[in-house]
Parts: sequence; C-alpha cells; structure tokens
Amino acid sequence: MTLALGDQIPAFALPDTEGREHAVPADSPPPATVVTVTCNHCPYVIAWNPRLRDVADDYAPRGVRFLQLNANDADRYPADSPERMRQFVRDQAWPIPYLHDADQAAAAALGAQVTPHVFVFDAEHRLAYRGAPDGDHEEPGENAAWLRAALDDVLAGRGVANAETRPRGCSVKWRV
Repeated sequence: MTLALGDQIPAFALPDTEGREHAVPADSPPPATVVTVTCNHCPYVIAWNPRLRDVADDYAPRGVRFLQLNANDADRYPADSPERMRQFVRDQAWPIPYLHDADQAAAAALGAQVTPHVFVFDAEHRLAYRGAPDGDHEEPGENAAWLRAALDDVLAGRGVANAETRPRGCSVKWRV
C-alpha cells in the first residue's frame, strides 16, 4: 500500500524508547508532522541523521512534530532491536521520539520502502511530501534541502513544489 499525496495519515500509536506512546493523528494537530521510517544500522540513515537532527532543531520551535519509527525485523537485524534503539537515543542524546513499530503495520500503512523514508503531513494530517531528506546522503552541504523546502511550503500554507522525490536508502527489513 502506498499513500497518495493528499491522503490522510494512517492512524497508529507506538511506544518510544522510554515506553511513552505517541499517537497520530494528534488530537491537537501541529502545523506539520514529519514521520521518518528509519533504523540504526543503515549507512544512509547514519549519514543523514545529523541533518535530520538539525531540521528537528530548526523546525520544532515552529511547532513541527517529529517522529521516527523503526520497523525493521529485529530478529534478523539485531542492530535494530528495541535495546539498540534505546542505546542510540542515550548515546546520541537523540531529541526526536524514536518509535518501535514491532508489527510493521505503521511502516506498511505509510508505504515505506527504505530507511530513511521521510513523510511530511500538513496541519490537516494530509500527506504533503514523501521521499529523501535531500539529493545526496554523502554530501552534508545538501542540509536536508528537500525536507526543509517541503516544511517551508507546508508552514506557509502552500502546496509543496517538489512533493515527491525518490527515496534512497536501505530496504525496510520486512518479516519474511
């Protein structure tokens, strides 16, 4: 299943690394919500993480909600286990709620293909952008430009000019 641009965010409630549940859609919708399907071990994720953190640091004060979810099969990929997720959050002092999608239902409902796969929803919980943070995980100067542009458009009440980009990364590790 793949969401179409303009579709409503699929409802889910998942625990973060501290056991707090985060639900979408939110009762009191923020001006934008960024959901990133991610993991611990993918080199694309590792390269983009500093930029994703910078985006959260820059846009959270503007009311944007950030959530990251890990749906990888932790039995086959122990680096993506809940314990390793907790370790990542502690070691990095990670500011974004990192959710465990144990049954993979949220990632499947989003139509996630790779890690990281970024989804931006507007204040009405409609999909406004999906794809990669920027055009090159190996070039820090890209600064998550595609994600930033999407957020700027959503926050300004405009349609996202470049609403869909090709996601780049490691495949989501679905249960066999």
